[in-house]
Amino acid sequence: MTTKEFDYNLPEELIAQTPIKNRSESKLMILDKKTGKTKDEVFKNVINYLNKGDVLVLNDTKVIPARLIGEKEDTKAVIELLLLKDLGDNTWECLAKPQKRLHENTIITFGDGKLKAKVVKKLNDGITHVQLVYNGILMEILEELGTMPLPPYIHEKLEDQSRYQTVYAKNIGSAAAPTAGLHFTKELLQEIENKGVIIKYVTLHVGLGTFRPVEVEDVEKHHMHTEFYIMNKDTADTLNLAKKEGRKIYAIGTTSTRTLETIMTKYNIFKECSGNTDIFIYPGYEFKAIDGLITNFHLPKSTLLMLVSALSSKEIMLNAYSEAIKKKYHFFSFGDAMFIK
Repeated sequence: MTTKEFDYNLPEELIAQTPIKNRSESKLMILDKKTGKTKDEVFKNVINYLNKGDVLVLNDTKVIPARLIGEKEDTKAVIELLLLKDLGDNTWECLAKPQKRLHENTIITFGDGKLKAKVVKKLNDGITHVQLVYNGILMEILEELGTMPLPPYIHEKLEDQSRYQTVYAKNIGSAAAPTAGLHFTKELLQEIENKGVIIKYVTLHVGLGTFRPVEVEDVEKHHMHTEFYIMNKDTADTLNLAKKEGRKIYAIGTTSTRTLETIMTKYNIFKECSGNTDIFIYPGYEFKAIDGLITNFHLPKSTLLMLVSALSSKEIMLNAYSEAIKKKYHFFSFGDAMFIK
């Protein structure tokens, strides 16, 4: 299976640059994963496609203002860091640009020295380990000095930083938003619960594994970076009961999907646990945890497009994408959604 099999042409004007005014007013494509039949909807009407007893699983990770622009202490050269993962002891894995300007023990300063980063180790592809030096509370300093790490295809400034967070974001630690969840409002979630649909949460801190492009020709040779996940006992018990009773489990987003499938693959049951996952789901994979998925429209040749193709088929998915392009759906982080049932 080659990476180019998951390529498609997207007109640039269909890449959403800003969030729409009302989260739940985005478009929603309903896709029958077996037949490929589609229906066009508004996202808030997703409630009409859910039944009492269904379980929705949402990722409650919270994005940190992880993008920092600073300068080398000695030469004043501009350096950008994107914080990816807390490794403990104030050491962070990050993406550094331009990495070639950095060496072990290089000091990068931010905000007139309010925050400093000392290079500990340089790895491949821009990955760098740095030790952060600061006084006070790191998250407060990042709120002041950092910005939301918007993807490179978004060129417009985000006026309201909260629009790159889900309304239920709680556990700090992501370098990118679980964007399928951006369509939900608190009111819509309440309506869904009032209908008897059960809403539960997992945490997966989105890092490099989710958004790093596939650069190898052979899909199976792509290596996913690890991302940290958590499932609590309440969610595990609820999901196990739903499985036992034959009720539907729908993941909100590929990050929730990867968490659920990781746990079910590892334990053959849902259980209270945490760990790191590098699960890579592509066609041929047999789903063990979920029955369906609400997700956005993903980049060509991406691991995310491969994951949704595995839930249906590559042909059905690319046909649905082609239809979405004809109907002027918006794509990627701030774009429209798809419910694969």
